[in-house]
Amino acid sequence: MMRTDEKIGIGAYGTKSEGIGGIVRERINDFIVEEISTQRVGERGEYLIVEVEKRNWDTHKLIRDLSRILRVSQNRFGWAGTKDKRAITRQRISIWNVAPEDVERITLRDVRLRVIGRSNRKISLGDHCANSFQVTIRGIEDSIDATIARIERITEELRGRRGAPNFFGVQRFGEVRPITHLVGRSLIEENPREAVMTYLTKRYPSEDPEAIEARRYLAETEDFKASIKLYPKNLTFELAILHHLTTHPDDYLGALSKLPENLRRLFIHAYQSYLFNKILTKRMKSGIPLETAIPGDIVCFKKSTGLPDTDRLQRVKRENVDGINRLIERGRAFVTAPLPGYGTPLATEMPGEIEREVLREEEIKLEDFKIKPAEYASRGMRREVLTNPNPTCSVTEDELHNNHTKATLNFTLQKGSYATTVLREYMKS
Repeated sequence: MMRTDEKIGIGAYGTKSEGIGGIVRERINDFIVEEISTQRVGERGEYLIVEVEKRNWDTHKLIRDLSRILRVSQNRFGWAGTKDKRAITRQRISIWNVAPEDVERITLRDVRLRVIGRSNRKISLGDHCANSFQVTIRGIEDSIDATIARIERITEELRGRRGAPNFFGVQRFGEVRPITHLVGRSLIEENPREAVMTYLTKRYPSEDPEAIEARRYLAETEDFKASIKLYPKNLTFELAILHHLTTHPDDYLGALSKLPENLRRLFIHAYQSYLFNKILTKRMKSGIPLETAIPGDIVCFKKSTGLPDTDRLQRVKRENVDGINRLIERGRAFVTAPLPGYGTPLATEMPGEIEREVLREEEIKLEDFKIKPAEYASRGMRREVLTNPNPTCSVTEDELHNNHTKATLNFTLQKGSYATTVLREYMKS
């Protein structure tokens, strides 16, 4: 188990077979993500729809740079999901009231922009149906045949369990600094000062030394003005907060408002994701299956699109458990766990005991999510506990490492599911 997993609430594997080990993202093109959208695009509408292909770019940083070049507010932009930075990614964004020629003349290194049409609707978080992945794992010590055999065993296990545990991956929390859930918890506790200071000063060894030193200095001195000169110029969000606090020293909520709306919303979502991961881990360690409902569970049903409909919920009781499990076997129903919020229904019996135990451990109540300002309040929801990758795989010699093997996995995940949670089942490292 990786240390980062534990920090974000992940503490179990869905498969028992030995992993293949290896390294991901050794090269940028070892990780390719393409967003699958069902949005209709036409010739009219106030939102320009742009296809973005980026290489080694953070989504929030790209939006900030585009807003600066176009001289428009970041609030004019919309996107469905925050994609991995160290990857090649393709996705759509919407921009309100911008001319196509203004976008077409933009040149940014490792970014390709293509105007594909217009829409009357802004793209928002979750406005896509799936993501397709092509991921290469390098540096595998086993032979080609042994690697293929291990991958096949793990794939068979996943099929037998109807998928991998639907954990939220580290991308949800910050790949370099997994802290968004910590900021979110402080906001739930209505402690905006702690939220801001966590965002500004929490240090991780994977960061650049210059950034680590700047965060250390601010943590020790709380001198916002002097820290502006120390923070690297690429930490633009931190610098925006620092500039605000220099002139408004106690306005921590105002400082957070300098961040893009999508990022601000992510803080609460990340804490809910952390709670979901802990609940899922505890359920697995308790021996309760994910692929089968038991009395007390709450299930959701399949939409006409094939996606889980988490607005259609049903409680599992002794008198209906067999019928619900037949629906689960046919892929028409799914066991769920909570992303806790002030309106989230909790399970009963054994599944409910686990959900409530995690909330007690965190000293959090559902009503705590009804906070001010209202943009941080969250009703919460239920989320399916499994994601079914159904991957295909090719295994060859690794041209970067002598006497090693590489495996390339191709798979598609429903929106909101993370490739890293699938990869950890195969790698176990």
